[in-house]
Amino acid sequence: MDITFIRHGHGEHLIDYPNRLNELHPGLTELGKSQVKTLRKQMKLDPNDVILVSPTKRTIETALLLTGEEHLTICPLVGPRMFPQNPDSAPFLCDQIYSKEELDTQFPGLSVLDFGLECWEEGVNRMDGHQFEVHAKGLLQWCREQGSNTYIISHDGTITNYRILLGEKGLSRRDFLGEAGKYTITNF
Repeated sequence: MDITFIRHGHGEHLIDYPNRLNELHPGLTELGKSQVKTLRKQMKLDPNDVILVSPTKRTIETALLLTGEEHLTICPLVGPRMFPQNPDSAPFLCDQIYSKEELDTQFPGLSVLDFGLECWEEGVNRMDGHQFEVHAKGLLQWCREQGSNTYIISHDGTITNYRILLGEKGLSRRDFLGEAGKYTITNF
């Protein structure tokens, strides 16, 4: 079993960086859609694969372009998370996740995995390090128990936080995947 992290394609909030970082629910740009379509040509997904998606418009659009609507699961535990974590920094509006109600309206029919946690208000972005680690390790264990390859479509900071939990050392912002980037850990 492998776990593959995929970063969303170029988002609308990056068109006039950093002036649009406080745009709520930015989607993909035409460039971002093209990046994801190129990535799709390099991938072979199996119907049994687990596909977890951050509850943001740009990650859901990325997932839909990669896979179609079949077997996508929205999970707030893979939502935006700052890296490195700085509790003094206010989160940007572009990183606010959809509520369950907004998801039902905008993307009806997608399943949700939240383990009954009350993590929809701010997601994992402002969650303290220990609490995030506990919940993230629980999610990774759940992924292992599925017995299939897992794909997590998320954000650079979140992906880096998970890579550290999976044992990588010395990661920095230089290790971010970039737009429509992909990183696989085999036999996780």
